[in-house]
Amino acid sequence: MTAPVAGATMLIRRPAAEVFEAFADPAGTSRFWFTRGSGRLEPGARVRWDWEMYGVGTDVLVKAVEPGRRILIDWDAADDPTEVEWLFEARGADTFVTVENRGFDDGPDGVARALDSTGGFNLVLAAAKFWLEHGIDPRIIEDAHAAEGRPDWEGRS
Repeated sequence: MTAPVAGATMLIRRPAAEVFEAFADPAGTSRFWFTRGSGRLEPGARVRWDWEMYGVGTDVLVKAVEPGRRILIDWDAADDPTEVEWLFEARGADTFVTVENRGFDDGPDGVARALDSTGGFNLVLAAAKFWLEHGIDPRIIEDAHAAEGRPDWEGRS
């Protein structure tokens, strides 16, 4: 059995430089994915991403950045890191984004983590598309686990 790999793709109808920036700069990414990031994704940087609505976060080690084209990180860097790579391919005025998450164990736990990651990155790319194309935060990430009835969601509009 080979180790599982998670993947997601999406065409986003914005220029590659703009889509790249939305992922590299936490001021952009916090509009559609995590609620707070401690810094910009630059080679060698160690940053923290937090999802305050869940009370969780992850440490990120930035391994490589090619502006407008590629981001490579290890996340869960302090515990059980896996590698995530974003590729931003210009297609005219649009951008085709590919995300690949690899480094999972080849057993049942690794398969479960890869499946969860696949679903998560598909949601992230859909949320990014809504934000970048229409300026709408669809609250996909926040609402993905709404059935758990987290109290910090109550009363929010």
